[in-house]
Formats: sequence, C-alpha cells, structure tokens
Amino acid sequence: MASVPLTRQAAQALDSQYPSHAHLFAIPTLASLGLTKPTSGTQDSSSPSIYFCGNSLGLMPKATRAAVDAELNAWAARGVVAHFRRNDATGDGLEPWVSIDKPLAPLLAAVVGADGEDEVAAMNTLTGNLHTLLAAFYKPTQARYKILFEDKAFPSDLYAFQGQAEMHGLNPETALVPLKPRVGEYTLRTEDILAAIDEHKDSLAAVVFSGIQFYTGQYFDMETITSYAHAASPDIVVGWDLAHAAGNVDVRLHDWGVDFACFCSYKYLNSGPGGIGGIFVHRKHAKDKRARQAGWWGNNESTRFAMLPDFDAIPGAQGFRMSNPSVLNTVCLYESLKLFEKAGGIGVLRARSISMTTFLYRLLAESKFYVPVTEFDEDKKPSFTIITPEDPVQRGAQLSLLFSRDTMEHVFEELDARGIIGDERRPSVIRLAPNHFYNTHEEVYQVVKALNEIMSGL
Repeated sequence: MASVPLTRQAAQALDSQYPSHAHLFAIPTLASLGLTKPTSGTQDSSSPSIYFCGNSLGLMPKATRAAVDAELNAWAARGVVAHFRRNDATGDGLEPWVSIDKPLAPLLAAVVGADGEDEVAAMNTLTGNLHTLLAAFYKPTQARYKILFEDKAFPSDLYAFQGQAEMHGLNPETALVPLKPRVGEYTLRTEDILAAIDEHKDSLAAVVFSGIQFYTGQYFDMETITSYAHAASPDIVVGWDLAHAAGNVDVRLHDWGVDFACFCSYKYLNSGPGGIGGIFVHRKHAKDKRARQAGWWGNNESTRFAMLPDFDAIPGAQGFRMSNPSVLNTVCLYESLKLFEKAGGIGVLRARSISMTTFLYRLLAESKFYVPVTEFDEDKKPSFTIITPEDPVQRGAQLSLLFSRDTMEHVFEELDARGIIGDERRPSVIRLAPNHFYNTHEEVYQVVKALNEIMSGL
C-alpha cells in the first residue's frame, strides 16, 4: 500500500482489486438527506451520499424490507399460529417464530469467532446484555472485587460497571479501575494494560475492555490481554464489549479464551436502529450452574412450554436468553448476516477495510493541514491530527480526527452539506469510518479532497 500513488486513478484500481458490495445496500441520496443543492458539477439530487458513519448506524441491506414485510404479512394472515407453524400453502418458507433466532446462530458464530452456535445468542440489546453477563460472571469477594477497564469507555458501560458494583454493596470509587493513557497520549499501550493487571491481580474480579474504543478507534490486543489476565489469576474473568468490533474486525473469541462478550448489531452488523444485540459465552462455561438473570427463553426447549417451576438452563450462551426475541429485529439481523457469508466472510471484508483505512490514513497524512499526533497543538489553526493508531492491526474501520480549537463543527457542517456523512464527537473530533461492504477507495479520495477544500477556506 505504501507504494500506491495517492490519486483518484489509484483509488479506482484498488476498487477493482477490492470490489464493493454497495449494490446490496440502500444508500441515502442527497435528496433523501434534504441536500437539494449539490456542491459539485458532477452531482445532482439523486446522487448517493458518501456514508462514512457505519460505526454509528450501518446502512440497510436492500433485502431487509422484504424480510420485514414477510413477517408482517405472516402476523396479519396467521396471528398467533405463526409462532409454531407456517401455512405451507403460501410457500413462504419462513421460520416459525418460536425458533426465529436459530438460523442466526451459525452466522453469528462465524462473525465473532465462536467455535459453534452454542457459544452465541441473539438477544436483548447491548447494555442489557452487559448487565446480564456481569450479573453471572462478576462475583466480587472481600479480597477480589475490582473491575479494570479503559478510561473514557462508552458511558453506558461505565454506568453498568457502577451499577453492578453498587448492587454488590461496593463503592464504585474503589471497585472500578479506569485505566488512562499516558500523559500526552490518546490511546493505551498494551504494556500499560498488562502492568495494571499485574498491579491489581490480587484484587481483580474482572477485566472488561471495549474491543475497539468508541472515541479513538483503537483496537485492543484482545488475545494478549485475555491470556495475560487469565495467567495472572484463574479467578479473573475477562469480558469484552464488542459494539465497535463485531462485524468490523476478525475476532477469534473462542480461540483467545475470552470468557464472555456482548455486542450490538446496528453498527457494522447493519441490523437497523435499536437492533437486537448478541452475546458470546465460552464453551468452558457451558455447563456451569452459575446464578444468572434467568428467563424462560433460556430454559430447556423440551420443557419450556411445560411451565415447570424450576429453571433448567440450556448449556452455553443460549441459556442466558430471557424472553422470546423481537421477530422484526431478528430477521433484520439475519438478512445482514447472510451478506457476510455472501461476501466471503469477515476475513475477506477485513482485508478490504484495511486497504481503505490505510489509503485514507495516507491521504490525510499528506494534507498540508495534518500534524503528527505527537506535535499537535490545538491552538494552531487550522489543523488536525489522527488519534487512531496508524498500525492497521491496532484499528478497525474508524479513524478519529482531532481538529484545532473551534474548527471541527464548521468542518463537519461543510462535509454534511456536501453529502459526506461522518460522526462528530464534541468538542473537536470527527470520526470517519469507511465501511467494508458499501464504501469505496474512490469515496475515500473524494472525502479527503473535500476536507482539504473546506480547511483551505478557513
């Protein structure tokens, strides 16, 4: 990639090498976004936007609409009967609602690196799943009670950690250990995470980091951190919030020995706003009779509808389900997961993502407004730096751009006016995330060209 020229022609050549799957997705147009005044001579209101915001909400697979309509039609035509059987005369071939989530399991397993469908479940939403898993795996004692996590984790994770500590009668001030980057740095060094594990190993109950940090875009060394924590003490459980990692990077949860993980599906898994979440529980815990937030959908299927008084958990992740899943949300996720398989799997998509983000990083670094992160001064205007690691092994699809003081909002508004959809994090960061399904290297080129034009006008 270092030898590839930074030109539109080079971008087009890379797109030939790594073809897009954009035709499978509904791409917002300038008109649908209310941008009726194109900003270049090659655009009109029907032109597609450049959507670099799949790290916030993925775009809709075109097949999703028909899948949802089919379930609405089943509800209208058969009501409660659709729970257990479908009218064969319709030939719709749809899954009975009682088992609507079953076809997802092998596809989810492939995306998150589970060893089989027993290690994953589609259920609830992200923070609910984090609470569910912590309730089962975080078992503080007088000596071992701390949770180690990255400082400035997504606030909902922090609230969950605080709530879990308080429900055990602990003071979050002493039970929670947020790990900060070194002074003057934006991301955590792996050696500092390992050193923190060593420092607290006799009092740690759990290590729970984000797979990819939502603000900086840093992809943590999950394998090293997991194995190191387990080696420090067999009493330390290791969990991961994969909100920004599932469907983005090629994780290997089973092989890495991760105890548990949770994830949402509306970002890189493209299931739609508020989509159903998911969990991973390693098979080594499959037969644990650990106390949990139990519900009837996690009960043995053969006796579930017998309404027996004693909970009989399904072994593995499926035993953590509580209620029957939303049919509409479930089929939305299913349609997207089928596209991962159609594209050749997460490994193929990850290779395309690395190519696009590397091209993006190189183009940005060539900008006259770019300043290396170690030299960045927020008072030097107009300028920006990149706080996401340059090494593609340490990042996913997202690059986080930090702008000089009082610059970001103007740049963001101008990008938006041109139909370039990113994500802002006040006061000074814009997150750009070219998606391995529906974005292109040529779009990457166009985004950086627009950014340079906007900053030249400041």
